[in-house]
Amino acid sequence: MAIVKSTGISGPQRGLAEQVFSRAAGAPLVPGNDVHLLRDARENYPAWLSAIHLARRSVLFENYIIEDDDVGRTFAEALEARARDGVRVCVLYDWLGCQGTASSRFWRRLREAGVEVRCFNPFQFDRPLAWLGRNHRKTLTVDGEVGFVSGLCVSHKWVGDPEKHVAPWRDTGLAIRGPAVADLVRAFAQGWATVGTPLDEEGCLSARAPDPMGDVALRVVAGVPWSAGLFRVDQLIASLARKRLWLTDAYFVGTAAYVQALRAASRDGVDVRLLVPGSSDIPALRPLTQAGYRPLLEAGIRVYEWNGTMLHAKTAVADGLWARVGSSNLNPASWLGNSEIDVAVEDVHFAQQMESMYQQDLEHATEVVLSGRDRRLMSTNPRPLPRSRRGGPGRRGSMSRAAAGAVRLGNTVGAAVTNHRELGRTESKVVFGAGVVPLALAGVALWWPQVVAVPAALLCAWAGIALWSRAVRLRRQEAEAPEARGPLPEREVPPRPAAVAPEVLTEAEPRNTPEAEQQQP
Repeated sequence: MAIVKSTGISGPQRGLAEQVFSRAAGAPLVPGNDVHLLRDARENYPAWLSAIHLARRSVLFENYIIEDDDVGRTFAEALEARARDGVRVCVLYDWLGCQGTASSRFWRRLREAGVEVRCFNPFQFDRPLAWLGRNHRKTLTVDGEVGFVSGLCVSHKWVGDPEKHVAPWRDTGLAIRGPAVADLVRAFAQGWATVGTPLDEEGCLSARAPDPMGDVALRVVAGVPWSAGLFRVDQLIASLARKRLWLTDAYFVGTAAYVQALRAASRDGVDVRLLVPGSSDIPALRPLTQAGYRPLLEAGIRVYEWNGTMLHAKTAVADGLWARVGSSNLNPASWLGNSEIDVAVEDVHFAQQMESMYQQDLEHATEVVLSGRDRRLMSTNPRPLPRSRRGGPGRRGSMSRAAAGAVRLGNTVGAAVTNHRELGRTESKVVFGAGVVPLALAGVALWWPQVVAVPAALLCAWAGIALWSRAVRLRRQEAEAPEARGPLPEREVPPRPAAVAPEVLTEAEPRNTPEAEQQQP
């Protein structure tokens, strides 16, 4: 592993470090791949459509948001055409993400054309809180030969509106060819099996699927709720980076542990940078966003705000040796609550491409700095994008930012109550506002008890009925299949058997080390 080698670890210790990465990520290092970096919808969408048109065996497509607009209908027509030609086409969309974006007629049209369509985790009465776990993945695999992973959903927002001079949303994806695509198929199969009969994985792979297509080694980190695989990887990278750690994130809400890891890296001389979206379209969230910057800035971490329409990319690049692209945001919802998928690439050339793209993005960003007692903004771009080209973030951007703001609010209030960290001056208004809410509820409860008692009683009744309903369903299942030993726990994406033999811990050098990893930039 290149970033492990850059730390000076060698011999048995390096083999152990690589094993730590595999176990932390829950994914083995897969060599022999060809990887291409794709920027924004102008490069991602055409590549996706081209791959779909060339499909001969299978098309596996999952996304958090698929909108019934010009972009969504273009993809629907392409999928329908392949299904009519006998290609197995499977579409998995998220119930919450697609609320209000596509009508039932949109999905019915796909099914009538032969496309297998499933909805991930719809609301169920007997599972009141299960809907909180979402499928936030954005992947496309074709014939098990080519796969795409990104942060892009299927919507006109990623294309923009040239007539109105509204720039497209900024996002990043990649295309993979080689044996690692099989891991994307396995990840899709895991989500597909949660909503119906399992997928025949082997039937979706062509005979050429396992063949090496390049010299890039990577890991497919497919996270499921509460697995925290990517969180462990992000922590390790923050600890191992020696020169640079450049992060891009759409909804950054770092936990105390992760923020501390970034602060420690910065104080050790690592150039840590964080690029996030610009000013929130929800004014109430502005103090929360500013409060999150302060501990980073005080440790020397450089924070930038994007000047464009919306920054939706989720990427990281460390020391010009390691890079990550995918669907996970740097917040607890992605680390713990959602099904996510990211690709960690260990290749010097690809990482240098990522660094170059990051520097280009900073030309359209504003650096946030601290000056004395007040926080002020200093532009790093002498010619920022005009506001007329920024447009509005749209309903989805507002909802996602509101969700991120809710998490920040919880972090601030939790810190105020438990005193587990020092609060900044910018958080005083947030804490004051949070104090008003329980006082108002207390007043309502004293003067109008029924206003509080009735909703509480309804919620308790709902919870009781949901538990009884679930118990009855389990008893029926037990009666229908008495020989069964009980439900098996939902498995995580099964890691491929490691290609490295156990004796790697005693060898001086790991096997199959790409030549590109032997040199630092």
